[in-house]
Amino acid sequence: MLTLLGVAAVVVGFAVRLNPLLVVVIAAFVTGLAAGMTPVAVLEAFGKAFNESRLITVAYLVLPMVGVVERAGIQEQAKKLMLRLRGVSVGPLLIAYLLFRQGTSALGLTSIAGQTQSIRPIVAPMAEGAVESHGGTLDDAERQRVKAMAAATDNVGLFFGEDIFVAIGSILLMVGFLATAGITLDPIHLSLWAIPTAIVAFLLHAARLLLFDRARRRGAAA
Repeated sequence: MLTLLGVAAVVVGFAVRLNPLLVVVIAAFVTGLAAGMTPVAVLEAFGKAFNESRLITVAYLVLPMVGVVERAGIQEQAKKLMLRLRGVSVGPLLIAYLLFRQGTSALGLTSIAGQTQSIRPIVAPMAEGAVESHGGTLDDAERQRVKAMAAATDNVGLFFGEDIFVAIGSILLMVGFLATAGITLDPIHLSLWAIPTAIVAFLLHAARLLLFDRARRRGAAA
């Protein structure tokens, strides 16, 4: 029962708002020591777990890369591009990105884009430039709305697109859960039923984007 002290450490750590990583490390040491492990053995367990799952941390290489390209001015260049393409407004731009995001997610390419990889450095600045290219002056509040709509577009595309891919974790989780209840279901059937939902989600969010675009244009005309 003493090993459950690690759970208490997690609860207390989050309650006092300590750094989550620090809380996890403390909880691991509490659990390991309560189980009779030495501090060195706990560290060895950390090292083994990191070594066996190190491919997961490869994604963290995206963060410094994005930082470098942002420092080099990719956001400014993306915005300037849209200022030159005056025929493209924010609605069609984000609808095109929604189609791309949902289509690639349906193929299992969920990491090809995302909030860090594409929204912050490229898509959000392009959306801002699309609004400004039509005469809209963005104050801070309006700029945040444009960024939020760009981020929401990525979320909708990913969430409703990835379930079409047969080997995605959510599909396999549902298949496994139903199997425990004695219901045998082929993953491809769940994926096929996800297609109508994805289409409806695309149409609804595309309509939201067009209304958002119309409101921005109306504000610019006023």
